[in-house]
Amino acid sequence: MSELASSWRLAPAKLLRGLQRAAASPAIARGALAPGVRRRRRLGVAALVAVVLGAGYMLWLRDSGLVAVEDVQVTGLTGRDAERVRTALDGAARGMTTLHVDRDALEAAAAAFPVVRAIEVEADFPSGLRITVIEHRPVAVLVSGEKRIPVAGDGSVLAELPTEGSLPEIHTGATIPASQLEPGFALDAARVAGGAPGALVGRLDQVERESDRGLVMSVEDGPDLIFGDTDRLTAKWTAAARVLADPGAAGAEYLDLRLPERPAAGGLGVETVAPVAPVGESALEAAPVVPEPEPAAPVEPAPALPQPTPEADTVPGAVEPSPAPAPAPEAPADPAGGAVAEPQP
Repeated sequence: MSELASSWRLAPAKLLRGLQRAAASPAIARGALAPGVRRRRRLGVAALVAVVLGAGYMLWLRDSGLVAVEDVQVTGLTGRDAERVRTALDGAARGMTTLHVDRDALEAAAAAFPVVRAIEVEADFPSGLRITVIEHRPVAVLVSGEKRIPVAGDGSVLAELPTEGSLPEIHTGATIPASQLEPGFALDAARVAGGAPGALVGRLDQVERESDRGLVMSVEDGPDLIFGDTDRLTAKWTAAARVLADPGAAGAEYLDLRLPERPAAGGLGVETVAPVAPVGESALEAAPVVPEPEPAAPVEPAPALPQPTPEADTVPGAVEPSPAPAPAPEAPADPAGGAVAEPQP
């Protein structure tokens, strides 16, 4: 009975301790999970702030007057239309911001001028914009009737661009297009002219297409340059430049560049220049032109030495030559027809 009574007395205490443990366990669990919950809350707040800032950027700051373009710098222009191009690009850029540069609008403004080949745009936060213009370079003049229009190496027609200096001519009977050459002879000729080194441009005269030799560039006071087609133009012009610079090629009537590793020089004593090793197009080795040796002049016989005369001074100790014996006189003829015997001495 005493043990039963003792267990009944201890039961309330055990029950109280169990209830205390049960009440304490959720708090312990919450304490263990608290760092993870706080981290998730922080990430959520950061994401919300990013969304708000992004929306503010897209809806307000990107096109705000705080970053409006106010300082426009246009470089790279050299032709007579330079001021007009600069004004057009400046006006198009003024309606933009450095955080919202409309490149399409700038290219549309530049497209009205044939001299402009491309533009490069760089924003300078908070209010600056730099525009670099890359101009077309005229490489030839299209001649159709009385019209003379410069053209670029890619076939762009530069109708409003003045020609400066001497440029090779491309004669065509077709109508000159407004902006771009169509595939054909004129475009191929422009590509050939566009690959010429700067040192040779002033000497180029005309580009033609011949039935047997293909594309041919005539050179003032120089040989015709036979290109054949537009393949490997860099290698062909490199070969032409090094052969023209070789004194041994002076007087050549033509240079056949259809095989640039072995250009053929016509009108010289040799048919080809010395062959070069097959190397890259940008590093062709120079090969001298070796002319054929001229035939040797005939050797003239040496003049006969003068014969000594009696009046000539004799050298002491020299033996004088004995006089040649006189020829024997002929026997007189016998009137009877026989020879008369000579008297005995």
